[in-house]
Amino acid sequence: MNTNFDFLGELCDFLYPRHPYHGQFEAEYATFNAHLQEFSQRINYICSLQTGGKISPEEAYKQIHLLWKQLKRTKKALEIAN
Repeated sequence: MNTNFDFLGELCDFLYPRHPYHGQFEAEYATFNAHLQEFSQRINYICSLQTGGKISPEEAYKQIHLLWKQLKRTKKALEIAN
């Protein structure tokens, strides 16, 4: 059973890679960085689905646009300056 746990952990690391934050440490910046990494990962999935013909370019655009709006709201909520 332990090997199954290791496999799931490795699979999760592969599917959802996280990289350490190297910028000026403030809680808002670290939180935004986590959201930015998730945004990047989701964009990658959407692009792959569209390239593979699983979703239309219009659907990909709509999903990316919604993710962008979400990221902008996150930035505004965290009160990060431009």
